Amino acid sequence: MSKSVLDMSVSLDGYISDPDDFLGGEDGERLHRWAAEESAVVKRFEDEWKGAGAVLSGRRTAELMDHWGGDHGGLPIFVPSHRPPGPAARWGYPLVTYVNDGIESAMAQAKAAAGERDVQVRGAYTGQRAIEAGVLDEVQVHVVPVLLGKGHRLFDILPAEVELEIVEVIDTPGATHVRYRVR
Repeated sequence: MSKSVLDMSVSLDGYISDPDDFLGGEDGERLHRWAAEESAVVKRFEDEWKGAGAVLSGRRTAELMDHWGGDHGGLPIFVPSHRPPGPAARWGYPLVTYVNDGIESAMAQAKAAAGERDVQVRGAYTGQRAIEAGVLDEVQVHVVPVLLGKGHRLFDILPAEVELEIVEVIDTPGATHVRYRVR
């Protein structure tokens, strides 16, 4: 059975990027340095990402990443949005689908495309809306030992308290990786 997994790197103080949308630090990649480590843990996460069947991404995230050039490692991308896609996504990226009838529909389409494989969820706002709608199964955070002090938070606005169950914790020099099941 397919699962939807919000997978994000985050600073200890809860930020996923600085105010200018860089991923922390002077080089803009501070929150992802852990993924450059040569380790069995990083290989495991890479295999998990590559093993996904589809991506559900927020519009802002998709546009900041230029829709990953039209596919996310060969995976179809579903973008919930109330506005029509821009020209590149509309005509140049056949694996990008904009869904305008809600997060539930976008997740259903992503899960259908993924088959038995997981749906990787990208973007804080979209993760929050998926939790709110009850369509997010798991949250995986890579907590990086840095305090950014400002920027965009992973969980900024939630409609209510959300109970999570810890599934796994892996500690590495570059980050502590925690996977939660959404109750």
